[in-house]
Amino acid sequence: MASPSARAQRRTAALLLAPFLVLFSAVTLAPLLYAGWMSLFTTRTSGLGFGGAHEVFTGLDNFTNALADPAFRRGFLTIALYVAVYLPVMIGGALALALLLDSALVRARAFFQLALFLPHAVPGLIAALIWVYLYTPGLSPVIALLDSGGLHLDFLSADNAVLSTANIAVWEWTGYNTVIFYAALKAVPGEVLDAARIDGASGIRTALSIKLPMIRPSVALAVLFTVIGSIQLFTEPKVIYSASSAIGSSWTPNMYVQTAAFTRNDFGLAAAASLLIALFAALLSFLVTRLSRHRSQP
Repeated sequence: MASPSARAQRRTAALLLAPFLVLFSAVTLAPLLYAGWMSLFTTRTSGLGFGGAHEVFTGLDNFTNALADPAFRRGFLTIALYVAVYLPVMIGGALALALLLDSALVRARAFFQLALFLPHAVPGLIAALIWVYLYTPGLSPVIALLDSGGLHLDFLSADNAVLSTANIAVWEWTGYNTVIFYAALKAVPGEVLDAARIDGASGIRTALSIKLPMIRPSVALAVLFTVIGSIQLFTEPKVIYSASSAIGSSWTPNMYVQTAAFTRNDFGLAAAASLLIALFAALLSFLVTRLSRHRSQP
C-alpha cells in the first residue's frame, strides 16, 4: 500500500500535468480524431446537383485516392529536393558560424549573435514577402544588379523554385541554429580544450575532432526539427505562388491539402492527406532519431 507521502506526490504530479494534458487533448488529440473521422467520408451530390449534398461513408478511399494522386506524390519529391538543398547549407553554415563565434578571432560576440538571430525574429510571411520583392524582375535591385553583370536569372520560375524557397529558409533559420550551436559549444568542458592545446592541436583540429563530436546531440536535434519543419513547408512557396503560378497550387503536400479543402471543397480528401503527412513526418522523425543515436554510439 502506498504511503501518504507517495499518494501526495502523485496528486501533486497529476495537478501539475493536468493543464498540459487538457491543452494537448484540445489542440492535438481532438483535431487528430476529428480529422480521422472526416477522412472516412466524402461529400456527394445527387439529382444533377438539385438533390443537395450529403456525406457518404467511403472508408479508406480518401487515403487511397490521395496516395494515387500524382500531385500529392510530387509534393513529397519536392520536399526531398528542398531538404537536399536546404539542410546541408543551413546546418553547415550554422556550424561554421558557431565555431567562428566560439573562436578567439571574434570580438563583440553578443552583437553578432543578435545580428544573426534577427532574421529569425521576422515572421515567416513577412520574410517571404520581402524575398518575393527581391525575386521580382522590374522591382528587385538584386535582379537589376545581376542583369547589369550579364547574369539573367528568373527566381520565380519552376526550375528555380526549390532554390528560391530554400534561400528564404536559410536566411530565416541559419542564425537561430547558430545561437543554439554556440550555446552547446560553450558547454564543452574547458579542460578538454586545454588538453588539446597542450597536445599541440591547432584551432581547426580542435574544432573538427573535439568540438563538433561533443555537440553532436544538438546537431542531431536541429536536423530532426529541420526535417519536420521541411515536411510542413507552406508559407514561403505559397507566397511565391501568389507572385508566379509557375510552381502550381499543389507544389508541396501542405499546399495540396489546402487546395483539396478550399478549392475543391473535398474535406475528406484533405483530412486523409493531412493524416498521411503526419504519419510520414512521424516515421521520418523516428528514422532520423535512430540514425543519430547509431552514429553517436562509439
